[in-house]
Amino acid sequence: MKTSVFMEYGGLQVEEKEVIAKIKEAWVSEGNKIKDIKELKLYLKPDEFAAYYVINDDISGKINLK
Repeated sequence: MKTSVFMEYGGLQVEEKEVIAKIKEAWVSEGNKIKDIKELKLYLKPDEFAAYYVINDDISGKINLK
């Protein structure tokens, strides 16, 4: 079964896989390797047009969705 998850708010539409790709990009840009991600927790904040994340219960960050 193929699934897609979208968040829509204030005229913005973002797909889950796009958000995860941006998080991975940020992770790699900080000198980390994708294979080192064991767990990813994703928190979408539509009112802020942002996504917050926690990787491996240790590293947290924020990406803008606009």
